[in-house]
Amino acid sequence: QVQLVVSGGGSVQAGGSLRLSCAGSGFAPGRAFKIYAMAWFRQAAGKEREFVAAINYNGDSTNYADSMKGRFTVSRDNGKDTVYLQMDRLEPADTAVYYCAKSRLAFASEHNIVPDEYDSWGQGTQVTVSS
Repeated sequence: QVQLVVSGGGSVQAGGSLRLSCAGSGFAPGRAFKIYAMAWFRQAAGKEREFVAAINYNGDSTNYADSMKGRFTVSRDNGKDTVYLQMDRLEPADTAVYYCAKSRLAFASEHNIVPDEYDSWGQGTQVTVSS
């Protein structure tokens, strides 16, 4: 089965940067990593899971939540079955557990922002931003 392993979380001061990685494995030959949209979500304490960013199958199109535009960058390396989230100018409000996810359908739109549109999830990694 598909597995997504997230790494790169940690603690950083406000204004700092962090890069998260999400490495995929277990994809079937006809349903490879490279045919799926990938997305990042986050969940802060006491809040619902929210969309952060998404990228289409070949990486030529991205989508970001409004509060992340200009600060976060999502990218992917299909040769490594890995998706990244570069986070710059972090703010205390960015403190949350961050998850990566695979789209349920092949060649899904990066404009899918609802968690139910994604069917495989990483374990999550804590990002803490101090003021």
